[in-house]
Amino acid sequence: MNGLQILGTGRALPDHITTNDDLAKLVETNDEWIVSRTGIRERRFAREGESLTQFAVEAAQKALERAGLAPEDIGLCLMATVTPDCITPAQSCLVHQALHLPEDCPAFDLSAGCTGFLYAMETAAALLPRMSRPYALLIGGELLSRIVDMSDRSTCILFGDGVGAAVVKTTEDAPWFSKLGTRGEKDILWAPGPGNHPAWLHMSGQDVFKFALETVPKLARELLDQAGLDKDQVDWYVPHQANHRIVESVAKRLKVPLSKFYENIALYGNTSAGTIPIALDEMAEQGLLRGGQWIMCLGFGAGLTWGGALFQWQDKEEK
Repeated sequence: MNGLQILGTGRALPDHITTNDDLAKLVETNDEWIVSRTGIRERRFAREGESLTQFAVEAAQKALERAGLAPEDIGLCLMATVTPDCITPAQSCLVHQALHLPEDCPAFDLSAGCTGFLYAMETAAALLPRMSRPYALLIGGELLSRIVDMSDRSTCILFGDGVGAAVVKTTEDAPWFSKLGTRGEKDILWAPGPGNHPAWLHMSGQDVFKFALETVPKLARELLDQAGLDKDQVDWYVPHQANHRIVESVAKRLKVPLSKFYENIALYGNTSAGTIPIALDEMAEQGLLRGGQWIMCLGFGAGLTWGGALFQWQDKEEK
């Protein structure tokens, strides 16, 4: 089965930081309450006039630079998001235009909630062998502040804005194991469509928590079984950054030290499709990812969707 090698990563986040104390001026809450229940201390909110396109392009340019590639090398462009700048054209097409990608490089969006980047990875693995060039640009990210009601304590404390990107190519030289799924349930996590104003995000936090603990540990075990690995052989678990208590509970159920789970939710909150690529870029930048390491990415989100990928990190070959 075709897998992917990640050649370069990038991220872009608004510079405007909103702390828990800032939110306490809007809703009845405080820093201790938010941190104890979510692990979040601050998040980034885009300013008026800033767009998802500008952050997506910035993250993509960094990923291209680190991959040692140019826009004309890209054969496929995918964007995972639920908060595009416009209904049509697709957000990926706006990135395509801004980067001047080749005309025979198809571009389209994936809406799979917080699992979106993992869906994009699998889509790229399937499509790249049929494309005119061997490299794909994958982007995941959101401006969730655009659809969050800042008077709703149950949601405004959780979500943030940010984008991550990766340039990948298919490979048969390294193991790659993955699994995606959907449990079609709308009313747990949803936002109304065009023409409905205000189009605020609605979420049943307890149901999301329950869904995550039902699916993520089971998914991790299935990926380990596919690979014939023990849980202790995985060097890094990279979970969707929804809530520290979810990550902590998953670690306990798998009987894996929490130190093996990479977390940055304290700084950014939940950026939906952006959390996993942002985390991978931070890890690469910090030198945490080395050739031969086993990495397991785990996601869950609106849909309800879930998905995971278990692969060996490969150092990029120098040209």
